[in-house]
Amino acid sequence: MGVVAVAGGTGNMGRTIVEALVASKKHKTLVLSRKVGDIFIFISYTVSYYLQSNPELEKELGAPIIAVDYDDIKAVTEILEQNNVDTVISAIMMMPGPAGEPREIQLIRAADLSKTTKRMILSDYGLPHSEGHAELLPSVIYKQKAQDELKNVKDLETTRIINGQFMDYWGIPGVKSPFGPFPIAIDIANDTAAIPGDGNTPVIMTHTSDIGKYVAASLDLEKWEPTHYITSDKVTFNEMLSYAEEAKGTKFSVTYDSLESLKQGHMTELPGQAANYGHIPKEVLQKLLITFNIWYAEGVFNYETGTTLNDKFPDIKALTAKELINRAWKND
Repeated sequence: MGVVAVAGGTGNMGRTIVEALVASKKHKTLVLSRKVGDIFIFISYTVSYYLQSNPELEKELGAPIIAVDYDDIKAVTEILEQNNVDTVISAIMMMPGPAGEPREIQLIRAADLSKTTKRMILSDYGLPHSEGHAELLPSVIYKQKAQDELKNVKDLETTRIINGQFMDYWGIPGVKSPFGPFPIAIDIANDTAAIPGDGNTPVIMTHTSDIGKYVAASLDLEKWEPTHYITSDKVTFNEMLSYAEEAKGTKFSVTYDSLESLKQGHMTELPGQAANYGHIPKEVLQKLLITFNIWYAEGVFNYETGTTLNDKFPDIKALTAKELINRAWKND
């Protein structure tokens, strides 16, 4: 049984990974969390919290929580060695927040220096980005910086996980998710859709619960590829719209935002999006949504994957979009 440390394991994606590791019963799992951290609400909005001793949370997670200061690389290295950590999984939120820039580079350096640590999964959990994406989404900048840091490692096997769009948003609240409700393209709760482009471009997507399972399973691989892909479903928004209408037994009010209109900065607001404006300014949120809608329409989420973790671990039965929508919304 190896020892796995999940950095950012009290956050949304991190907590899901911790749950999967604990459920596998194959590894001793630790959670690394800094004293000041970030909670991921949607794409970029964060709020601060202060990590204190929390036995109830540790019991709930099934794993001890260790507070770390990522800026003190020597101290983080010592924590990894003292706990015999052989694998680090980063789920650090890769967006700017109140605590400053993400500390993944420092974590990479500490893991490389640690005499016990041999492997690390970077915090990615998204899509393959191009250089131009960095101008539109701040997280891309930090992910690229972390990948550049890998050129300097001496004794550390690394990989990153590419899983496409989080499928969760079309199953909330009926299917458990670490995220809050936020409609994208199809507002199932309000029988409304605002579909980017013509709705016929496939989008690769995976539910977070399945990402956690595949990440845990990847630790069994003797050798990692530089990038591992998860492709639980590849579905168009028009197909998802039909699934939602069938599940609820009703016709939705549907509009299509053309690629030209999106590039001019115009998008159709969905009713369920307004509830988030108390957390994220409307103009900021819509700018982010327009960026993602352009990427959906242009096929950025329809990338080549080659052999996937789904192929390597066929016993894991990942949710499809249709299954998710039926579980969450089907009228019996």
